[in-house]
Amino acid sequence: MKKIRRTPEPKEAFVERMKEIFSNEKDLKEYLEILKQPPVKSIRCNKIKIKPDKLKEKLEKKGWKIGQPFKEYPEVMIIESELQPGELGRALEHLLGYYYVQELSSMLPIIALKPKKDELILDLCASPGSKTTQIASEMNNSGTIIANEVSLGRIKILAANLERCGVTNTIIVKKEGAALCKRFKNQGLLFDKILVDAPCSGEGTLRSSYKTYSMWNLKTIKTINKIQKSLLSAAIQILKLDGEIIYSTCTHAPEENEEVVDAILKEYGEKIKLEKIKLPVKTRQGLSNWENKEYLEDIKYSCRVYPQDNNTEGFFLTKLRRVE
Repeated sequence: MKKIRRTPEPKEAFVERMKEIFSNEKDLKEYLEILKQPPVKSIRCNKIKIKPDKLKEKLEKKGWKIGQPFKEYPEVMIIESELQPGELGRALEHLLGYYYVQELSSMLPIIALKPKKDELILDLCASPGSKTTQIASEMNNSGTIIANEVSLGRIKILAANLERCGVTNTIIVKKEGAALCKRFKNQGLLFDKILVDAPCSGEGTLRSSYKTYSMWNLKTIKTINKIQKSLLSAAIQILKLDGEIIYSTCTHAPEENEEVVDAILKEYGEKIKLEKIKLPVKTRQGLSNWENKEYLEDIKYSCRVYPQDNNTEGFFLTKLRRVE
């Protein structure tokens, strides 16, 4: 039986926008219903320190019931048994860095980015380090990751997570993202792959973060996309030929998603191309229009991940390749 929680009521303006995004009442109803259900307890095995089958064995000895929803990605695990409050974070295996507590949809950008050994990769907005440690795990600590974070307080969290997970191929830097890209460009430094997991309004995190209900406002959505466009545009300029960027957010707002990608495609023209993404969850195409704005046809290759489709949080991601 599904658990129903006492959750805040979403603001009326937010519900009206989601009604426009879904375009049918069934989707909206299922979306609003799943917001009342507790999020799935998911973790990612840190392959730097332990193999997924060994971790599963250790956790099952503790009496935990472990599910592995994606055959291709055995490191992705769901805790299907009831745990005590805080048990997931204070378990010895967590303290030793054998696993990282990470929401399922948060793992998707790195699955789409496909980091490889010996690559040079930039994580432009890195803290708290969930995706940085995932990149390092996929690279088996080889190559080089530059993890950037503008806040000193968040850098401390990032550094602690990298240390706990045994990551040794990462350089932490502190600078505003677009300015950092400009410096790298001036130095002639180009990257194989870049992750722009941009700061956003966080609409996709309503299940796990009640404060998002009260913090949500249209002003943030209308203004933050300037930062998002700036970050993505600057990142493209330091991408190698045939290099790839994943742009991702944990929000549903088209202004922060399709509109940003559409603007960048129009800015760079034939220099970049949107790539199709294969993910182990149900995704929906990027929106073709919003509020009387028509987007380029290739925007459909972007992926929208909805909570009611996958029992996850909400996410948006798109992959761009430098072709010229």
